Amino acid sequence: MTEADPAPEGALVLIAGAGRLPELVAESLRRARRPFRVIALRGFTGPALRAGADATVDLLDLAATLKLLRRWGPATVVPAGGVSRPSPAAILNAGAALRNREALRAIAGGGDDRLLRAAVALVEEEGHRVVGVHEAAPDLLCPDGPLGRRAPDAEAAASIRTGRGVLDALSPYDLGQAVVLAGDRILAVEGPEGTDRMLARARALGRRPFGFGRAMPSTVLVKAPKVGQDRRIDLPAIGARTVRNAARAGCVGLALEAGGTLVIDRAATAAEADRLGLFVVGYGGAP
Repeated sequence: MTEADPAPEGALVLIAGAGRLPELVAESLRRARRPFRVIALRGFTGPALRAGADATVDLLDLAATLKLLRRWGPATVVPAGGVSRPSPAAILNAGAALRNREALRAIAGGGDDRLLRAAVALVEEEGHRVVGVHEAAPDLLCPDGPLGRRAPDAEAAASIRTGRGVLDALSPYDLGQAVVLAGDRILAVEGPEGTDRMLARARALGRRPFGFGRAMPSTVLVKAPKVGQDRRIDLPAIGARTVRNAARAGCVGLALEAGGTLVIDRAATAAEADRLGLFVVGYGGAP
């Protein structure tokens, strides 16, 4: 196929942002033998996927993306990967920046979610169906039960139940998708800084005095999508790095909503948890 060719019947277009996730989605689609094309976002998409992309566009040039989609006529469009921290290349090469000042201001002001929702709405207005990674590549989602050799004990399970309740209660306030707590004590709630920096805060707060000493027992990281969240964008995710940072924060394990949280490189993540002595468990149903 060339860039000018229409997409095969039932084809999907993957709009690839930053990180490992778009590559994993592409691998999942290949395993499923599903035809797809890739639109790389300049300054975000990793070099391996970008090298084989069908087209490369600037993040702010929505007109170019919509033109490609009109030409290809795909059945489905899937956005995957982060765009929250534009690299200098993404800004300097944004040829449409002067025509999209509001979009540029949204990115500079940390409004990536608003930008993504607006982009999704524009794509849908053009008649394309937008789905999330959870629909296009469900094998990347956390399953129910333990991922590694360990499972939570009774005290950790109590922390998990509390954490689930906290996340449900905070959902209307559009806060983060994760919380660290020990028993009934909340150590940190995720904000705009993301999970890794939240874990760094939890590490300092959970040890005393002055960040030294043992972590509080039954400290866990609980991660889940917000109630009512549009799961096509910003689905929560963890990977081996998250496990390492959770261990540094004194966590005994991680609890993830099964079917609602992405696990990047599941085998490597489970192996890292086993190496560090942590559990990673997917949960479902009522707390």
